[in-house]
Amino acid sequence: MKWTSVFKQTLLGAALASSVYMPSALAELGEPELEDLKFGFIKLTDMAPLAVAYEKGFFEDEGLYVTLEAQANWKVLLDRVIDGELDGAHMLSGQPLGATIGIGTQAEVITAFSMDLNGNAITVSNKTWQQMKPHIATQPDGKPVRPIKADALKPVVESYLDEGKPFNMGMVFPVSTHNYELRYWLAAGGHPPWVLRTSVRR
Repeated sequence: MKWTSVFKQTLLGAALASSVYMPSALAELGEPELEDLKFGFIKLTDMAPLAVAYEKGFFEDEGLYVTLEAQANWKVLLDRVIDGELDGAHMLSGQPLGATIGIGTQAEVITAFSMDLNGNAITVSNKTWQQMKPHIATQPDGKPVRPIKADALKPVVESYLDEGKPFNMGMVFPVSTHNYELRYWLAAGGHPPWVLRTSVRR
């Protein structure tokens, strides 16, 4: 089977989070219930499968006429899926779970397909990196030992706090994997819980 066929089946079997009921993935595919669909997305690289499917005509090959619409932020995107203004959306994996258990607007939101393999990264400013460097273990060739542990950041955060300055780290949404991964990384590096509460901000 050609990769394009696999790609189309994967995407069109259901590529998005949606507030509508979706039958079992094992059910035989028939005619689409809706032909005209509007999918929301945030301008990030992990929405690329939607862009490729749109540009290559994969949706039309399956009898679907799709409009892709950029959204202002994750909350707007989720609310528009719940309200039915969008038929589906590229979404943070934690958002459907959060909505289903009542974090924010409660709604039954279905995750039909995971579009990435958690390729997130924790990034610091050049200034913070220079301050971390003396605390980072190195290999014989002088390159940093990876993955870089958050304990190298701990002295930097402590120096900010000693000077009465906040050390802020950002994440996109309270129920995003980014938030949990950042907090896990910091906690594994020995940062106390109160630092996590005050440093990690949306």
